[in-house]
Amino acid sequence: MGTGGWSYGRLCCGSITVHLRILTLTVSLMSIIFSILLALLITGTIIVIIFDNGDSAKKIAWLLIITILPIVGLLLYFMVGINFRHSWYFKKKHKKFIEVFGTKANNKVFRLLFGHEKDNLVKRDYKTLTKLLSCDGSTCVTDGNGLEIITSGHRKFELLMEDLKNAKESIHMEYFYFRQDQGSKQIKEMLMQKAREGVKVRFIHENIANIVIRPKYYNEMKEAGVEVEKFTKPRWPLVNLVTQLNYRDHRKIVVIDGKIGYTGGMNISDDYFVRWRDTHMRITGNAVAGLQYSFLNSWITADGDVDNDFSKYFPMCKDSEEADAALADKKSIDTENIDTDNDTEGNGIAEALAKAPIQSLDMNFKMKGMDKLIQIVPDEPESRWPNIHMGAVWAVQHAKKYIYIQTPYFVPPEPMLQALQSAALSGVDVRVMVPKKADLFFMRPANRSYFTECLEAGIKIYERSGRFIHSKTFVSDDYLSEIGSANMDFRSFNLDYELNAYIYDVTAAKVNKAIFLKDMEASKEVKLEEWEQRPWYQKFSQKVIRLFAALL
Repeated sequence: MGTGGWSYGRLCCGSITVHLRILTLTVSLMSIIFSILLALLITGTIIVIIFDNGDSAKKIAWLLIITILPIVGLLLYFMVGINFRHSWYFKKKHKKFIEVFGTKANNKVFRLLFGHEKDNLVKRDYKTLTKLLSCDGSTCVTDGNGLEIITSGHRKFELLMEDLKNAKESIHMEYFYFRQDQGSKQIKEMLMQKAREGVKVRFIHENIANIVIRPKYYNEMKEAGVEVEKFTKPRWPLVNLVTQLNYRDHRKIVVIDGKIGYTGGMNISDDYFVRWRDTHMRITGNAVAGLQYSFLNSWITADGDVDNDFSKYFPMCKDSEEADAALADKKSIDTENIDTDNDTEGNGIAEALAKAPIQSLDMNFKMKGMDKLIQIVPDEPESRWPNIHMGAVWAVQHAKKYIYIQTPYFVPPEPMLQALQSAALSGVDVRVMVPKKADLFFMRPANRSYFTECLEAGIKIYERSGRFIHSKTFVSDDYLSEIGSANMDFRSFNLDYELNAYIYDVTAAKVNKAIFLKDMEASKEVKLEEWEQRPWYQKFSQKVIRLFAALL
């Protein structure tokens, strides 16, 4: 018995040892296979990054992350790093809109959006810019526009609520943020009320930015008759993950009855209505067609339904003798004969604003007449060219006297940074205003990581205190202005769906310039001598975050 028990024990121990060895070999083999697959995946990803036509700084940042943290880096790259601009996937999504719009829109709509019949009304020096901004199917310059520049969130809320209340036919709304706070709920209730009254209300919400909002919030709108669509709804899970995380709808668009449009930097949130300093615009006239076109693009691409009759969405294109007569005027404006100093309205607003307290930015800046030249410029991954980025670089390169820029996120790609430096070194008064305290913890060191290069070139940097400034604007040479959704960073210029409005007008430029100068009263200029004395740990953190600037 003792010998048999001992033999059985040895047999069991031997069996366990064999199993352990097999398990060890299996684990080792799996580890080798995993390592080989990981190495192949890393190698393949590195090759893809190297052969990508994107920004070199962005590619270096991704290579660095994947080298330091291979698994985490690969996951991040597949989720937010792949460059889909002008890819077959987005082209396929966009094709549906092109087909529908091409079938349902009449010739007058196409003429207004793409006919370039008003390009000659723009000052001679800016004609090449209008052509650049309309490349790859983007809309052209329109005349006959009324404009109000909005620097108060409270003012925007009141105006928007009143316009929504008076809507008769349709309300189209597309926003990056649409929150659940007090102001947002009031607008939501108004949309539901108008839908119950029979107004066609269509609403697009961005996926990731509003991920905390439960479906019930949107279902309540649907039950009231509001047509609601998510911005991205691809059919394949992997593509769904990539596009939702990296390609976001950052636009802010409202179109009411095809006659009134809103766009700019303000989302639907009490941050914008109450707490922050931002810039928005209310447009009436022909430029609303550009906003309508952009909205319908997003709506149809997101599988939203539309009526067969598109003409009611473009009421400005109805037949009229006055419109046809205006189309006959093809004369160019002679830049030599334009006296920018003799602009009574713009000078008056600028002088009044200069004498008023900083709280005067809670005023409205509604300009007289319907004579503003406005070009609506959308940008999206479907586009072959990043026209908002190219347009911004062009504007800086061609500025002769000054260019003033406001942006909450100042992470300029290399072409933009070099354009700013070149302008300043050539004697142009280049000023950039950013918030002193950013809304995201990593954005302050990211913004500041560019200060040294800018200051050394003569660019003036201003950090605005008080209310967080979220404006995305620039103004140049008392003629060209831009107000929109695009920040001066890699994401807005290359990844997100954005929309900016270019305004070719002396009065509007002087108003925008006066707004910038008024914001300077709440700002402190960053001086190079003081900046160089900042603590070493700030310099270090800024250098580190700069490595990842292209990914922010």
